[in-house]
Amino acid sequence: MIKDVSNAPALREESEQRPVAVELIGVNKWFGKFHVLRDVNLCVTSGERIVICGPSGSGKSTLIRCINALEEHEQGRVIVAGVELSQDLKRIDEVRRETGMVFQQFNLFPHLTILENCTLAPIWVRRRPAREAEDLARQILAKVKIPEQADKYPGQLSGGQQQRVAIARALCMQPKIMLFDEPTSALDPEMVKEVLDTMVELAMEGMTMLVVTHEMGFARQVADRVVFMDEGQIVEMAAPDRFFDNPQHERTKQFLGQILR
Repeated sequence: MIKDVSNAPALREESEQRPVAVELIGVNKWFGKFHVLRDVNLCVTSGERIVICGPSGSGKSTLIRCINALEEHEQGRVIVAGVELSQDLKRIDEVRRETGMVFQQFNLFPHLTILENCTLAPIWVRRRPAREAEDLARQILAKVKIPEQADKYPGQLSGGQQQRVAIARALCMQPKIMLFDEPTSALDPEMVKEVLDTMVELAMEGMTMLVVTHEMGFARQVADRVVFMDEGQIVEMAAPDRFFDNPQHERTKQFLGQILR
């Protein structure tokens, strides 16, 4: 059972007064003639946990990837940690330093140890001294409950362990915002829980999180808001209780009817 970390109403009111972490204003994106994002507007405050769900091809992953410029939006504005994304590489680098990204695939360097995977970016991007980066990496590996794996290579770990390494690697950059793109979709069912538990711990600590996932148990018990996308648009957005128990849009009802069977 995933721990319930939903906020009390008073805390929700407090979150509305927090600074904006991510803002998308009228964002549009095309792949050729395919209009993948259509006038997307979303405002996420610091410490807020947003779960994004929807059918395949609805634009969920593209939205997440636009937030740290892995995909370039073509219309509208994307503002992350106070920096507006543009074609300016300095701005892109600044945003990426403040955002951690966890993908469906683990994307670990197979020829580097777990510790080396975790220290590479802090040393070369953050310019941390090697010993300091190693100390931090070991702390974070302990945090995600795999400290004993530090000297192993990715191929020696299970899928769930590798995904926790991917989360640890992102956290080693000490980001303000964490982005997750279906982090459990490539895992065997028995490995899903260990990754979700790690994400729950992050949520409990107040990390700003945007999570693309079909794990509705996680969404119900961890999210501050659930965003449902279809055909490149945000169709419905609500607190979990309202989203699951009283969806307003017919397309949302249809989706939940299929996924919650």
